[in-house]
Amino acid sequence: MRRVALVAFLSLAALGGGCHRRAGFIGGAHAASRSGRQAELAAAAAVSGDVGGGDDDEGGGSKKSGNSKGNNRWRDTTVYVDGQPAGVLSFGELPVGLKPVWIEEKHSAEVEPGSHDPGYKIVQVRRYRFADLLTAMGVDLAKVREIHVMGPKLTEVIIASGAELRSKTGREFMFRFGSIIGGKAIPVVPANFGNRVMPDKIAAVMVYIDKKPPTLVPDEGLALDGKVVKDIPYFGQPIRGGIRIYDDDRLALLVKRHSLEDLKPVSMADGLRHYRLLDLMRVQAPNAPIDKVVEGWVIADEERKRKLTRAELETATVAIGDKQKTEVDVGSEKLPATAVALHSHHLGADELPQIRPEERD
Repeated sequence: MRRVALVAFLSLAALGGGCHRRAGFIGGAHAASRSGRQAELAAAAAVSGDVGGGDDDEGGGSKKSGNSKGNNRWRDTTVYVDGQPAGVLSFGELPVGLKPVWIEEKHSAEVEPGSHDPGYKIVQVRRYRFADLLTAMGVDLAKVREIHVMGPKLTEVIIASGAELRSKTGREFMFRFGSIIGGKAIPVVPANFGNRVMPDKIAAVMVYIDKKPPTLVPDEGLALDGKVVKDIPYFGQPIRGGIRIYDDDRLALLVKRHSLEDLKPVSMADGLRHYRLLDLMRVQAPNAPIDKVVEGWVIADEERKRKLTRAELETATVAIGDKQKTEVDVGSEKLPATAVALHSHHLGADELPQIRPEERD
């Protein structure tokens, strides 16, 4: 399996033949330059205390976006591999190769008078293994040195070694979603695992393979070489907003308003500048095998909403407006979107998320 695509800053050639260049997020494991990323790290604003305190940003395409600026900064729970974004931990953006683990739990149930019912029922609940998630993203588990799962506070970080993650107990290290098939990701931590920290939700996941893992300083947070890091180690401020484009379960491109300002749109409609989706991929994610893509899926409200054929992808455009305006347009259809998943094979029904009727109640 190919290694997870890493997101880096590179100069972008203007679509349509313009000569302006602008830094932006693009994918590709063999990125040619890191100067933009170094500049961003140097300019990253420091925050303290709780995981929060961010500024406004564009993006959304979802009715579930929070209103709190502090929480909004860490709205998109992202997985970072050696400091580079590999995907967002949202139900709708889970890799199709990641399958749930069904765990039996006792749930309380009403007991009729005179009944000998036990007062509970056995139900199956959906969980996902962190090890399976990383494997589905293309990460080689054998090479993982440490995994860090950050909670609501910078001082709440689950830290486990690669050996622990690969162990029998590590297979019980899982996550679930607060609304079963949506909402914030919540860790499920087995007893005596890692550093024994158990936060009640996940703000970010950091995996270290080649990079030196930071250490957790009590009452301060993660630190590298004695300096406390208030953002994502080796990256800077957490990514959020925009439209994320996946190539076979790997984050290949993050399209944001600022990365499009100097690019020539193919059209203007409803006050929005529209850009051809596949053309953006060819210029900004040149290592992605776009010619092999056979279908795509528009993701919004944490679900795969609309399948796109190859012919539709050829003409599909993306547009980003104000804070809540992100869409993919196909012909006359205007599709709100937080992400687009591209695939090099036609997905079978068994590869798509299987949602049980009771999970929608």
